Amino acid sequence: MNDFNTLELITDNRGFATLWLSREAKNNAFNAQMIRELIIALDHVQGDPSLRFLLLRGRGRHFSAGADLAWMQQSAELDYHTNLDDARELAELMYTLAKLKIPTLAVVQGAAYGGALGLISCCDMAIGADEAQFCLSEVRIGLAPAVISPFVVQAIGERAARRYALTAERFGGQRAREIGLLAESYPTDTLDQHVDVWVANLLQNSPAAMRASKELLREVGNGALTPALRRYCENAIARIRVSPEGQEGLRAFLQKRAPVWQSREPRP
Repeated sequence: MNDFNTLELITDNRGFATLWLSREAKNNAFNAQMIRELIIALDHVQGDPSLRFLLLRGRGRHFSAGADLAWMQQSAELDYHTNLDDARELAELMYTLAKLKIPTLAVVQGAAYGGALGLISCCDMAIGADEAQFCLSEVRIGLAPAVISPFVVQAIGERAARRYALTAERFGGQRAREIGLLAESYPTDTLDQHVDVWVANLLQNSPAAMRASKELLREVGNGALTPALRRYCENAIARIRVSPEGQEGLRAFLQKRAPVWQSREPRP
């Protein structure tokens, strides 16, 4: 499906999709059209039961330079209520990505500024280049990282979020890994090779179990122990054990063979 002007949504015949930010001439900067198209694309992904997971990437040298300057200039000329509508649209994008049922992996190269950190933080996992540059740059232009802030705090913690939101310091891929924004960072010229390794690893896993685990971890949250959470977890393992893929996985393990999801033929 490629009926977009700012994106490409490409489905791999092994059963996953890559959503490319594709405004290369603008360093994949956000504007209202890209935000709307991202929401539509994510809705499409959510509605496709054949997809196991989603990669989020940026075409060209940069993942995303943040907000488009022309769009920001237009926003500055709008009244409060129109700006509020824009903020709600951006929030819809972030919450839609964060709540996607399948696992999400962001792959970051070059610049990732402002709202781009929101997209990365909304993904379940992220990897990137050592040479990538990250920045919560909003305060430099008199703004605040408001809509993305809950997701950034979840990704890197309160203390680091305060530092980088208030200083607008740039930091690289290795620092992003240290604070938890990236799971791993690699030299730029090997990034695609490592993407292939991550994809191959995810393809080993039960699609239904990955969805169930993501839903489980969302419910668990920060792990605060409550009677309700205990009951939820007890029910979760019982449900997955009696599910078709749970039964297949247990049989395959006991019979010392590969489960069917590891041997499925690629879709034509």
